[in-house]
Amino acid sequence: MSGPYRELLAVPGARLFVAAGFVGRMSMAMVGIGIVLLVSAVTGSYGIAGSVAATLSLSYAVGAPLSARFADRYGQHRVLVPLVLANAAAFTVLITFAQLGLPVWTLFPAAALAGLTQVSLGAWIRARWTHVLRDAPGRLHAAFSFESVVDESIFVAGPLIVTALATGVHPAAGLASAAAFTLAGCLALAAQRGTEPPPVPRPPGARGGHILRNPAVRVITPVFLLLGVVFAAIDVSVVAFAEEEGRKGMAGVVLGCYALGSGVAALWYGARRWRSPLERRFQVGLGLMAVAMVPPVLVGDLHLMMAVVFFSGLAISPTIIPGYGLVERLVPAHQLTEGLAVVSTSVGVGLAGGSSAAGRVVDEFGAEAAFLVPMAAALVAAVYGLAGTGYLARRSSGAGTPTPKT
Repeated sequence: MSGPYRELLAVPGARLFVAAGFVGRMSMAMVGIGIVLLVSAVTGSYGIAGSVAATLSLSYAVGAPLSARFADRYGQHRVLVPLVLANAAAFTVLITFAQLGLPVWTLFPAAALAGLTQVSLGAWIRARWTHVLRDAPGRLHAAFSFESVVDESIFVAGPLIVTALATGVHPAAGLASAAAFTLAGCLALAAQRGTEPPPVPRPPGARGGHILRNPAVRVITPVFLLLGVVFAAIDVSVVAFAEEEGRKGMAGVVLGCYALGSGVAALWYGARRWRSPLERRFQVGLGLMAVAMVPPVLVGDLHLMMAVVFFSGLAISPTIIPGYGLVERLVPAHQLTEGLAVVSTSVGVGLAGGSSAAGRVVDEFGAEAAFLVPMAAALVAAVYGLAGTGYLARRSSGAGTPTPKT
């Protein structure tokens, strides 16, 4: 299984940009928790803390695709350096305002600026893989699988790091470390010019306009948003379920099993050489995801839940990886990073909605009922994704060109 990944890391420059991407992306699993821990400590209100964190998330959903568009047009280095410096300054302002006890309203514009300047670094790294493997496109599925494993590792380690720092060192230490990870990783990535995708100006007369007019993005983005609902709703439901069982401390272990299942599936998926088309693999993944969300609704034991969510997690990566592959294949080169960023940030929007929906169900009906939320979201994602990818396949067949790169 390790053979394809050894080959990937043997690509000149790959280890360096993978390491930079790992460090820079650590913050994606730390910022939200870091803000909640800091703001709740200085204000005594989790409601205010959650609102500040939500402000950053929504601003990020707006800013990340825009910065990715500029990266496609002008190059990653020219965009990343000033952007990450502005991001570090924004987080410094946010932490300072919180520590000085300034009026609560001042935290919101600082959080908004931090979100607007936060990049979807996973999309930028995947764009680099597309560039360095341009002569071997068949290896992209292994590269995207590897990046999914990196993402899962970050979501296991990030919350542990930020919580330990904020509770054991200083309330601001967790958020400050997240900002430092972003700054260090992004500057290291910007310095690696050899693997940077060249700027691709929009060709004269190119059709398509805004990225959301691209049929592939219109299909994949809502599906990934619904997957974000699934992930967040599972998190909330598991925490509530563990608390109802009198073992809230086990929630992290159960969620770790969920992430482990996805990581194992990503390693397996990337090691295989697939002959079936991307559309078919994406459809199968969505179907498996919908089926995998049924058992958690039926389980009433915490230890059995650990096994159940592990197998539910096995469906995540075989869905996400071909989804990114479809975007890479069907989005024009001059919009590639932007397309990947739009899809990635849609997951974040879904996370916010999933947390809210599952939390309300927990309050009204209990934890076991809350597992109906991810099941419903996965089912809707499967129905929409199956119909949408069928449309994409017919459209590509009718156009006679499955790879509309420019």
